Amino acid sequence: MTAHAALPAPGARLKKLLRKHDDHGGAPRLSPLWTFVAWLATLAFFTPVAWMVLTSFHQEADAATNPPTPFAALTTDQYQLLFNRDITPFLLNSAMASVISTLLVLALAIPTAYALSIKPVEKWTDVMFFFLSTKFLPAIAALLPLYMIVKEAGMLDNVWTLIVLYTAMNLPIAIWMMRSFLAEIPKEILEAAEVDGAGLLTVLWRIVAPVAMPGLAATSLICFIFSWNEFMFAVNLTATQASTAPVFLVGFITNEGLFLARLCAAATLVSLPVLIAGFAAQDKLVRGLSLGAVK
Repeated sequence: MTAHAALPAPGARLKKLLRKHDDHGGAPRLSPLWTFVAWLATLAFFTPVAWMVLTSFHQEADAATNPPTPFAALTTDQYQLLFNRDITPFLLNSAMASVISTLLVLALAIPTAYALSIKPVEKWTDVMFFFLSTKFLPAIAALLPLYMIVKEAGMLDNVWTLIVLYTAMNLPIAIWMMRSFLAEIPKEILEAAEVDGAGLLTVLWRIVAPVAMPGLAATSLICFIFSWNEFMFAVNLTATQASTAPVFLVGFITNEGLFLARLCAAATLVSLPVLIAGFAAQDKLVRGLSLGAVK
């Protein structure tokens, strides 16, 4: 057998390293005591949510009683009133602003984090501090200048204004998170890819993205939640055409009183997209948030 025949096929070493990186072994088991504590904590966090959902199926008279009446008759009248009030445009505006801004954040954060972790630029710590420093200013302090700029640009009550602001708001967080995730990628995988002749785009798309998928899922979900729940910019820079779901919720707090059952129904509807996204990505979310915690 010749020396040339003994060499591994192109990409074989890379595939072996990827399989080795994906093999994390079995997860440690918790003791019964800690399992019980975990269930108690879960129930404590879930009880207010369950109460909100239950209240949304009550009439206003039953929801306002003191003490509460959890066994009152159930009804879907509050949800029918919500759709009669046309909540759909508010949900669509929130979805458009959150999804597009999250995609833009990922498109900008991944190459930046790659340059700051795997191929670090000169004085990368100063660059990271610069990104973090953009979060030092309270958002309320920037509201008036932003309002004047948006007004002069003719972009008030425009969903694209929220998209730009949400992208700028979440980009520093995404860069910091993705940088920590990408720093955990074994350098041997990237070296094997370069030996096999992979270019930068190929490395990002075929190597970095699949390996860092848990971190990518965690980052994207957090950015989506922050955008979906943002209220201050939405209530001050929109009016009728681009108002989001959190702005819609405030409409139930009026001088006439608090429509508790209807507010709970609206809050349940607004919470569903985030809950669905979190449930769909729960395995990658847990792996992503715990990535690098144990060496």
